[in-house]
Amino acid sequence: MSDTTDAGKPIQVSVTGFDLINKSMLNKGVAFNQGERDTFRLHGILPPHIGTMDEQIERRLKGMRSFATDFERYAFLRELQDSNETLFYALLVRYIEELLPLVYTPTVGEGCQHFSEIWRKPRGLFLSYPNKQRIRDILADPRFDPVRVIVVSDGERILGLGDQGAGGMGIPIGKLSLYTACAGIHPDLTLPILLDVGTNNSERLSNPLYIGWRHERIVGAEYDAFVEEFVQAVVERWPHILLQWEDFAGSNASRLLEKYRDRLCTFNDDIQGTASIAAGTLLAAINVTGVKLTDQRIAVLGAGSAGCGISNLLLRAMVDAGLAEDQARASFYLVDRNGLIVEGMEGITPAQTPFVQQRDAVDTWVLEKPYQIGLLEVMRNAKPTVLIGVSGQAGAFTEPVIREMAKHVQRPVIFPLSNPTSRSEGIPQHLMEWTDGRALIGTGSPFSPVTWNGKTTPVDQTNNSYIFPGIGLGVLGARARRVTDGMFMVAAKVVAAMSPTAQDHNGRLLPPVDQLRAVSLAVAKAVAVQAQTDGVAEACDETTLAKRIEAMVWEPRYRPYELVKPS
Repeated sequence: MSDTTDAGKPIQVSVTGFDLINKSMLNKGVAFNQGERDTFRLHGILPPHIGTMDEQIERRLKGMRSFATDFERYAFLRELQDSNETLFYALLVRYIEELLPLVYTPTVGEGCQHFSEIWRKPRGLFLSYPNKQRIRDILADPRFDPVRVIVVSDGERILGLGDQGAGGMGIPIGKLSLYTACAGIHPDLTLPILLDVGTNNSERLSNPLYIGWRHERIVGAEYDAFVEEFVQAVVERWPHILLQWEDFAGSNASRLLEKYRDRLCTFNDDIQGTASIAAGTLLAAINVTGVKLTDQRIAVLGAGSAGCGISNLLLRAMVDAGLAEDQARASFYLVDRNGLIVEGMEGITPAQTPFVQQRDAVDTWVLEKPYQIGLLEVMRNAKPTVLIGVSGQAGAFTEPVIREMAKHVQRPVIFPLSNPTSRSEGIPQHLMEWTDGRALIGTGSPFSPVTWNGKTTPVDQTNNSYIFPGIGLGVLGARARRVTDGMFMVAAKVVAAMSPTAQDHNGRLLPPVDQLRAVSLAVAKAVAVQAQTDGVAEACDETTLAKRIEAMVWEPRYRPYELVKPS
């Protein structure tokens, strides 16, 4: 078996030959030394050359870079992960800035769309509706005994691409890869799960290669009963599990989080993780703009679960900074498909209710269409200092909208956060040009650097990878019973404190991607302390907590093996 510690002693292994090579967590490829080849009967199976991990990394890097498209690189890396997991993570950690967009956003979106075509080896679990009575038996397999973190999706709202059915499994796989790469959580402690409740995507259903359950989505009471069965089985199997909900449709995301957040240690990254990184990036931007948090006016395009989650966390931050709650609520302008959410509109959801603008507050606005207040009219009348996009509507931050915003704000803060890149509300180069070089920009997906007046500046990717790996590591290190909103607030503050703008007003908003391991470790330590403050973890001094967290960080390197007889 593989080992989740990083001690110097050999790992005890009970398989040899092809059985050893075919276990991704144990395979070393040509890096098996002479003694191991003798002991584990690997001669002839492997070529005679004995290589090093560094050589393997360079070989794989060269192979990956030789492909013509990012999707081909994604498929290549997924195959490496399924064949030699230690090498996969060594490559990913060493070249995180180059590989992050390949193993996760934006390329993972295409990976989900073509998941059935590239599926080769089992990873994680597909819990399909027809097997609802078998969930406990499936989870009972002894190989899942070490699991501490689950990422689960039902594939209904994959990034900005919509329903991908069973192909949505690419998201839990990708997210958990970042738990390991960014926070060092051992792969054996992680388990990706796809709740296959069907799909309403006609392209998937008509594709003869589609690997999922060929059925329209189960909804309503049947859907809720299936999710309940899953949660009950998980809690019985792993009483202290951390479960992350990922890419559920807005109609289910907030509802499931509220239903289960007090029953197990759980969070929704689309709601809470997105909110945390948006808040952290805004706090970093304030270092540059000088506009206090309590003086911000915040427009949010997309009033679904992510938009409301961002608004809720920023609201709490503004209140904590001294602003009266009613004043803080009035500082938000949430725009959905029907325009600005105003008192008296039909279909206002419970999550949107705290941010409804009062009718008398907009009565004096100059409007082209009094019956619908669009984003341009919000710019013209509310004069927001911050514009956040989580709508999935490509190009929604139009030139008139951005130029209007720039008329009233010296340093506009603009975050088009939708991903993949094809769904981004704005292209950074355009945003910079339309604001005469004054915009502070953070994007959900990676973009090329922007150039203005001869100066080239990198674009900060306001990505949840700055938040959720550290949240997970901190929760496990603290042995927390629940995930609290306070954890996401403190995570945002840690990221802001590590922003280069804290020392240099001309610096980037976020730490470089190649520092994600350091960021995750700092977030984890703060989250662990917050768990005690919030009363969801046992008392423990900070030094002990820090040592416990640091001991959990796995480094992807080969260790010696010792042959043992199967028990």
